[in-house]
Amino acid sequence: MDIKRTFGTVITALLCICSPIKAQKNMELTARHQSLSAIAGLEAKGDLERLYTTIDEGLNRGLTVAEIKEALSQLYAYTGFPRSLNALGQLQKVVTDRKAKGISTELGNDGDILPKDFNSLQEGTKIQTQLTGKPFSYDFSKREDYYLKAHLFGDIFASPVLSHADREVVTLSAIASLKGCESQLRAHVRGAYNMGVSLEELRSIPDILATYVGDMEAYRARKAIAAVMNEPFSEGAPIENPLYPVGTPNTAYAKYFIGNSYLQRIGEGEIPMANVTFEPKCRNNWHIHHKTGQILIAVGGRGWYQEWGKEPVEMKPGTVIEIPAEVKHWHGAAKDSWFQHIAFSIPVEGASTEWLEEVDDTYYNKLP
Repeated sequence: MDIKRTFGTVITALLCICSPIKAQKNMELTARHQSLSAIAGLEAKGDLERLYTTIDEGLNRGLTVAEIKEALSQLYAYTGFPRSLNALGQLQKVVTDRKAKGISTELGNDGDILPKDFNSLQEGTKIQTQLTGKPFSYDFSKREDYYLKAHLFGDIFASPVLSHADREVVTLSAIASLKGCESQLRAHVRGAYNMGVSLEELRSIPDILATYVGDMEAYRARKAIAAVMNEPFSEGAPIENPLYPVGTPNTAYAKYFIGNSYLQRIGEGEIPMANVTFEPKCRNNWHIHHKTGQILIAVGGRGWYQEWGKEPVEMKPGTVIEIPAEVKHWHGAAKDSWFQHIAFSIPVEGASTEWLEEVDDTYYNKLP
C-alpha cells in the first residue's frame, strides 16, 4: 500500500467536514416535567424514533395520554402543523402498541370544549400579560398580535389539561430545539419563571435536553437562562453539523482521557477511521503509537496538539497533523471550546499504542 498516497486521498476527502456533541447533570424537575421537556424537544427537532420511546417512557412515569396530546397540540403554534401532526401520530402509535402488549395506559381527560361565551381575546390578553410581566402588543402586525392573544394564549392556554407552568416548560424546551429563535427563547425563559417554574427547575431543563435531545439544544437553553437571570455563562458552544453523529461515550478509553470524549466509527474500509469529540478541557494522556503513525484532521471547534519537547499547535477546522510513529504526544480540546477531529492510522502488523502520564493541569490551563 502506498501510505503517502492513501493519506493524501483520505485528507482531501475529509478536509471540509464539521460536526456536533453531549452532556448530563442532576435534575430538579419532577419526573413529569422531565418527560414533557424531552417530548417537546424531540417534537421540535423532528426526531420521531426517539420521540416514540420517550413518549412511552413518559407514560410509564405518570403522564397521561391527554397531557401528552395537549402538549403536542399546543406545539403546532411554535413548531408548525407538520411537526405537531407527526408527533401526535407517534403518540397514537405508542398507545396502540401498548394496548396490543397489554400495558396499562392512563388516558386522562382531554378537557371540555370552550364555552360559547368564552372571550378568547380578553382571556388571552390577560394570560399574555402575566407571562411577559407587562402588557404587550405587536403593533407591526395586528393579525399576528390577535393570533397570539386570542388563539395561542386564549384558546389553547385556556384548556385545564396542562397548567401554565407545564405549558412554559413545553414551550421553552421546544424553542431551544429550534435554530435561530434565541430572542423568543429568552422571552419564554422569563415567561416560565413568571408562570411558576422555579430557577432551579429552569436550570434543569438544559440537562434534560442534553440527555434526550442534543447538546446544541441544551446549550441554547443554558445560554438563554443565564442571559435572562444575569448569571455568568461560559461560551464554547457544541459544534452543529449533521454530517457525522457524535457517537457514544468513549468508555473503552476513558481512563486515558481527562474529561469526557465521544467516538463515532467512520466507514468500513481497510483504514479504520474515527470521529472523536472532546468536551471543553478534555484531552488524552501523553501517548506513543508504535510501528505506525496517525493523521488528525480537525473538523470542528478548537483544540491542541503537542509533541514532547515542542510547543503546542493550535488546531481549528482544516488543520491536519501528521504524527510519526514512536513520537510522544497528546491532543484534545481547548479549555473554552468543544473540539472534534477525525483520526486514522495505516494498519501495520504489531502496531500498538502506549499510554503514558496525564497532561499536567497547571501547564494545560496556561494555554489560551
